[in-house]
Amino acid sequence: MTIKDETWKTSITKVEPNRLTLRGYRIDELMGNVTFPQVVFLTIKGELPDERASRMLDAMLVSSVDHGVTPPSCIAARTIASTGSPLNAALAGGILAISRHHGGAIEDSMRMLLDAVARKRESGMSETDTADTVVREAREKKKRLPGLGHRVHTNDPRTARLFGIAESLGFAGEYVAMANALAAAVEKSGGKRLPVNVDGALAALLCEMEFSPELANAFFMMARIPGLVSHIYEEQTRMRPMRQIDTKKHEYDGPEERAVPGAVQAAWSGA
Repeated sequence: MTIKDETWKTSITKVEPNRLTLRGYRIDELMGNVTFPQVVFLTIKGELPDERASRMLDAMLVSSVDHGVTPPSCIAARTIASTGSPLNAALAGGILAISRHHGGAIEDSMRMLLDAVARKRESGMSETDTADTVVREAREKKKRLPGLGHRVHTNDPRTARLFGIAESLGFAGEYVAMANALAAAVEKSGGKRLPVNVDGALAALLCEMEFSPELANAFFMMARIPGLVSHIYEEQTRMRPMRQIDTKKHEYDGPEERAVPGAVQAAWSGA
């Protein structure tokens, strides 16, 4: 019996001699005319984002570019680089370390927010009452709510900035409100302040932009790659091979804090 090869379909990129089109747009025409975050949006969503969505996604990707040497992905990447492995192997190891407890909180937070907002809509309850219910149920089940609190920051500066930009661009909707309501409900019920962290903020904004929660970790990975590449290169060029990496003993010796040229410090400008 002859097994007939079946033709399968892809709607992402069309490759022809001397022509590449991504979601129908020629890649050589996208080059120089759109930003990388816009192309990320186009590749995943199938359409170019408007200016608002482009600026929002740009800020979201910048927010998670790096968090120093202590995250598991960085430790894994530096350790592999220290053995003499090439950059791609070390980078792969770092990406593989992004999982349920590191970066994975974004997906868990998205699912929590999607469920909470759906319950609010169906029940007609306020955000506050819905959040109180979610927190109470989590406590009864002894479950930790994702996207709240941080091991280093008591007030994650990235969250405030992201939500400020979202407000200016019109993305601070039901999911952002629910994230803040959940943080308030946790503090009210337990007396411990656990503000929304950057994972929770990204989750709320990905919900606002109607991305699937299955893609949540991908945004963290895309954002973190430049940071991991920098750490790998530093390990390869500055450190001795096969060293024992103790992150508690590291010291920062880079540039002192400096102003970002043209940055708006107090509020996001939509101009």
